[in-house]
Parts: sequence; C-alpha cells; structure tokens
Amino acid sequence: MGRARGFGVLFVALAGATAALFGEPTSATANGAVAGTVVVKGSLAVRVAATAGSAHVEFLRNKAKVSVVCQVRGDERIKGRVRSTDRWDRLTNGRYVSDAFIKRDRNIAVPACAPTVVPAGPAAAYRGIGPARSVYPLTGPAATFEQNKPLWTLPVPPTEVGGFRTVGRPEHDGVDLPQARNTPIVAAAAGVVVTVRCNTSGPSCDVDGSPGIRGCGWYVEVVHPDRITTRYCHMVRQPEVVVGDAVESGQVLGFVGTSGHSSGPHLHFEVHLGDPATRENAIDPVPFMQFVGAPL
Repeated sequence: MGRARGFGVLFVALAGATAALFGEPTSATANGAVAGTVVVKGSLAVRVAATAGSAHVEFLRNKAKVSVVCQVRGDERIKGRVRSTDRWDRLTNGRYVSDAFIKRDRNIAVPACAPTVVPAGPAAAYRGIGPARSVYPLTGPAATFEQNKPLWTLPVPPTEVGGFRTVGRPEHDGVDLPQARNTPIVAAAAGVVVTVRCNTSGPSCDVDGSPGIRGCGWYVEVVHPDRITTRYCHMVRQPEVVVGDAVESGQVLGFVGTSGHSSGPHLHFEVHLGDPATRENAIDPVPFMQFVGAPL
C-alpha cells in the first residue's frame, strides 16, 4: 500500500511539472475568469469585436496566457490549432480572440457573454444602423437638426482602450481612451448637445480628480439620429458647447483632462441605445464603433 501511494504522489508531481513545462492552462485565474493558453503558429490577433474582419489591437505569441471572461458566437467557423469553432473569447480587457486557438481545462465551462444591448425599445435600431436611414425619429431638442444618418468618427486619436464592464470593473459603462491633457475631444457623429455638466464629489471639476473622488467630472452628452446617445467624461475644463447646440461629426466638444473619478488624463467614452442615457441602455462602444465604420 505504501509503495502504491508513493507512486501515486510521484505521478501527480510529475504531471504538474509537465503541465508547467508545456504551458498547460490552469483552471481559473484570481479574478474568476477561465485561464487559457494560446496555441498558434506565429501569433494570434486580439480584435476589437468578435469577427475575423474587425480591427486588431495587438498580437499574442504561442503559449501566451489569457483570461477568458465569457464567449460569444461569431459569424463564421474558424479552424485553429486547438479546435474548429465559431466561438470568440472575450478577455478581461474587453477584447476578443478566436476560441479556435485557446487551450484550457475542458472541465471548466466558459459562460456565454451577456448581451450588451437591451432587448426592446431603442435597442431594436442597432441592427438597422447604416448610412441610408434613421429608424427612430428624434424628438425634443434633437429634432432641431436635419435627420440624416451621421458619419461616425473617433472622438480622440487612436489609442489603447480600457474595457467595457470587465470582471474587475463591472460597473464601467464605457471605455477609457488615454490621451495627453488638452487633446481635443470631438463629437463622434452629428447630433444635438443635451447635457453639459460638472459631476464630481470633489471641490470642483476645474481641478484634477482622483480615484477616491466620485463622478464623471466635466462631461457632455450628444443625442444622434436613432436616439443614440454618446457621453464624453473627465474634460479638463468647462466644455466648448452648451445644451441645445447642434454639432457636426468631428466638432470639438472639449479637451481631455482628469476631472472627477480619474487616475490620469483620458476620455471616458460611452454609447447608449436610448435617450436619456442610463445603465440599462449602455452598450460596449468597441463593437458599436466597429459596426459604424469608426473602430476605436
């Protein structure tokens, strides 16, 4: 019995050493995501949306470690070095990799990603967004400009993107776009300004905020055709626009700062399928901006 037990302990130890040597994934990471290992010849593209045609933001080498939050179904099956699948893995940074190249513990199920759009009301317009039509007529202040489908553009120059509702920040209803202080922030599309506000628990939005302060700092909301609302937070000073202004795509709204709940200069950018903007109608700006032809 003692000899058998000794061999059993030795076998477990050797198995563990082999897994470490050859890059086998562990079952889970510290933040609760499923751990995996990239298996690829060359490199694996990390993309902004769950499609092979979406923009890539970085590449992962073979045996790189990843943390998978959830999965979504793509529009095509991909044959990789691990499996053939149409599933895409959302990582903890909000980006996506094809599950065809991710090796992980088969006994650990990866949950499906929760929808990022609400199933009724203005969210029904999401599939209809395009250059030719406006699904939802604008009402109130937003009706003061010509209701043509706007062209979309980046609110700030291309940069790294902090994820939408990640495991570590499930309350994060937008994405963070780091930029130098005083970088112009522009309207992502034509619309009407419906909110200009200082939102902070600190003494003022005209001073730098901190992680210990609550609020969006100086921010602007713009309503676009289809009743889509975009929000721009943490401006360095009072915005350049006022409520009721009709703005064009690319028009300056304000400048990057770090007012309110912020640890450094950046734009916090949100997209909402509705007006007014709420937590319930917030969607991930990354696939949305990819969809309208202006990938972040």
